[in-house]
Amino acid sequence: MDFSVDIIRHPRENRKKCTLRNLVGRGGVRFHVARDGFSFDASGRLLLCLDGEEISEKHAGIPLVLLDSTWHLLPKLRAKVYGDYIPVSLPKYIKTAYPRDSKLFGDPEGGLASIEALYAALRLAGFRDDSLLNGYLFADEFLRKNFPK
Repeated sequence: MDFSVDIIRHPRENRKKCTLRNLVGRGGVRFHVARDGFSFDASGRLLLCLDGEEISEKHAGIPLVLLDSTWHLLPKLRAKVYGDYIPVSLPKYIKTAYPRDSKLFGDPEGGLASIEALYAALRLAGFRDDSLLNGYLFADEFLRKNFPK
């Protein structure tokens, strides 16, 4: 099974710290920068968020939209997405391996690094490709915590 992902990045997202940087140029992955005036029609796609039904294999093959932003900028980014999309979330048991160090803003419970969220969403929808985690420093710990088999 192939996958299709649109990653919408907030323009202030630090690319040097971005966990998705190793996916640039990879087939099936498109990056968009949500500058002023940007909007994205996500109709017919899954939108990964905190308030949707849990993603599962019943969502296999449906294109996914991932918002890449710090938590405090996320509402502005989500406001740029419109259409008849399907909100999906990850199960609460999925835990991050990324060391959080924000001095200014707290992260919500269940917050993940973007690459962790993408990997988990695709895997739970039935697409497993561990190479998505290539270059992610905390990949082994993330897999051990969440997908030990």
